[in-house]
Amino acid sequence: QVQLVESGGGLVQAGGSLRLSCAASGLTVSRSVMGWFRQAPGKEREFVAAITWRGGSTSYSDSVKGRFVISGDNAENTVYLQMNSLKPEDTAVYYCAARIFSSIVRAQTGYRYWGQGTQVTLSS
Repeated sequence: QVQLVESGGGLVQAGGSLRLSCAASGLTVSRSVMGWFRQAPGKEREFVAAITWRGGSTSYSDSVKGRFVISGDNAENTVYLQMNSLKPEDTAVYYCAARIFSSIVRAQTGYRYWGQGTQVTLSS
């Protein structure tokens, strides 16, 4: 049984940083595409970032490129999202997702497994 458990969310001031973690069980992150998505109040869930160890590729949405970094620890079977220079518009529930195939996609329909989400709230 696959489980993805996010942690690290919280309340942070604009300009600050947070690191989200996604601990995986039942699958090996280095053999999957791991992604982060977010859903702000009243908005649809959107792609944030993804990583695949096959070719060492990463992908970011334009809104977070240059501020967020996705990475992973194979030994811990965990994926991280380092979020820097946070803005009020980054407020959302952040979800970790896993895709069995090797290529990165941005559509949430391409991800089979999902975590329960962790809240990130920015204060101005």
